[in-house]
Amino acid sequence: MDSQITLRVDGAAHPLAVDTRTTLLDALRERLRITSPKKGCDHGQCGACTVLLDGRRVNSCLVLAVTVGDAEVTTSDGLAVDDVPHALHRSFVEHDAFQCGYCTPGQVCSAAGILAEARAGWPSAVTPDVAADTVELTDDEIRERMSGNLCRCAAYANIVPAVADVARAEGVRR
Repeated sequence: MDSQITLRVDGAAHPLAVDTRTTLLDALRERLRITSPKKGCDHGQCGACTVLLDGRRVNSCLVLAVTVGDAEVTTSDGLAVDDVPHALHRSFVEHDAFQCGYCTPGQVCSAAGILAEARAGWPSAVTPDVAADTVELTDDEIRERMSGNLCRCAAYANIVPAVADVARAEGVRR
């Protein structure tokens, strides 16, 4: 049974009819031809499909499109403003934080999400003082927070400094 929905993706509204079992990832890729989020494992374990849903990172392969409602979906492409790459895009290039690039859009969206989480003071499993008002975004914090995004090429050694540089530039506590 199809449902009429409107997906707001990267600032544009997209009305479409979808089967109620359609994932957000499949709606983005197959119906809207937005190919930034990738289908990796299709089980929420690799992070290649990571997008931001109202600023919070989600695995789009685990979200049903009909549940998105009025939320804003932001893909890695949508982080750019007027075709100017986001600071994370530039930092990933400067730090050579990708190899084949398949996981990179998900990595970039996840990195944008962790910067927002740190600014909001959300602790992670490695935060020493979970009651603190601020989070120090150390390399260990970045590694822990990015652990849901896998890279088969093993560019991890360059991803952490790429995220750290943007965190520093944006004034996220380091």
